[in-house]
Amino acid sequence: MKKNLIAIAVLAASALTTHVATAANGTVNFTGKIIPDGCDVTTSTKNLNVPMDTVAVNAFDGAGSSPAAGSKTFELHLENCPASITAAAISFDGISATGDDTVLALTDGPNTATGVGIQISDAKGKVVPLHQPSSSYDLTSTGINVLKFVARYYAVAATVTDGDANAVTNFTIVYP
Repeated sequence: MKKNLIAIAVLAASALTTHVATAANGTVNFTGKIIPDGCDVTTSTKNLNVPMDTVAVNAFDGAGSSPAAGSKTFELHLENCPASITAAAISFDGISATGDDTVLALTDGPNTATGVGIQISDAKGKVVPLHQPSSSYDLTSTGINVLKFVARYYAVAATVTDGDANAVTNFTIVYP
């Protein structure tokens, strides 16, 4: 019995002092900057409604298609930008449609369309993935800075069903 207690004590002590040998495979250094002031979003575009067109299900031609009809241009306006800030980008947040981070999922409801979401492109025509900054827009410190975007329906499945096609996203100004 005494030998068992000693063996357990030695085993417990060795477990407490054992170190796992690991080798680092690399390093990640985070660098950034916090600025005192940024641009203001104008009141008229802070909470924006973009009315999308009504589109028939047969306007979609399988996953990855987007009908020519239904694209809508919208703008975000920035003002009171400090002179030290010469560029900005926009990051859109939200839930992605079926895991495709380039397509915003439709707001779930009792009569929501399926197989489709909304995709946003910036002024350069580049698709803006969710949670990623858009292309950079040049800014001026005086007047209103207009940042243009395009929203369009985008099929994420082979079949699109009819229903409500509403979506919502928050946006954040990013200073590159």
